[in-house]
Amino acid sequence: MSDAITVTDLMVRRGRTTVLKGLNCRAATGRVTGLLGPSGSGKTTLIRAIVGVQIVRSGTVTVLGEPAGARSLRDKVGYVSQAPSVYQDLTVLENVRYFAAIAGADGETARRAVDRVGLKDAAGQLVGNLSGGQRSRASLACAIVGDPPVLVLDEPTVGQDPVLREELWDFFRDRAQAGATVLVSSHVMDEATRCDSLLLIREGALLADDTPAAIMSQAGTDDMDRAFLHLIREGAHSS
Repeated sequence: MSDAITVTDLMVRRGRTTVLKGLNCRAATGRVTGLLGPSGSGKTTLIRAIVGVQIVRSGTVTVLGEPAGARSLRDKVGYVSQAPSVYQDLTVLENVRYFAAIAGADGETARRAVDRVGLKDAAGQLVGNLSGGQRSRASLACAIVGDPPVLVLDEPTVGQDPVLREELWDFFRDRAQAGATVLVSSHVMDEATRCDSLLLIREGALLADDTPAAIMSQAGTDDMDRAFLHLIREGAHSS
């Protein structure tokens, strides 16, 4: 199994604050990798570095063997940020058709992407009139319409109802089984067990890089919140 995303000795600073502290991690092809940690832990900064829009102090990030942000990756990485990046004065379907055209996909592919994220009934609505959760799904439809081999999703399930959350995770697993690399960030620990592997970070440092089962086994618990607390305490004792 190859690594589609490789992060080596990544350091990011903002002013006098070190946001990422020499981070080393990876995300494998054909797997759902969860990026979990509390708010402010550095998840979004790491994601921005992976998609090539973050200024870094030192270290390297490669995606599919290319430097993050390289022109050759533009049609290979689907990115959904926390703030929906869609045109509010266009309908859902118009937005997705626009991104489909950029990716060389047709109108029917755009409609299938809209249906896949649960927005079939809202396809003709202006994005500006949608709820926050619906706008997030519209952004996801735009990201997946070109069928990119890498999906980088920053808290895509926030604000979604439980049924839709389940459908979205089914979709993430389907994409991974089809050979895509899916990196999903969350601050909700109960989503951890839905992932094939986990990157747990806190205060800009990596606490764990393993499967959910292995992390919980190491901590001697079947609860991910408790496992995370165990890792924090273990790190405090070793520092």
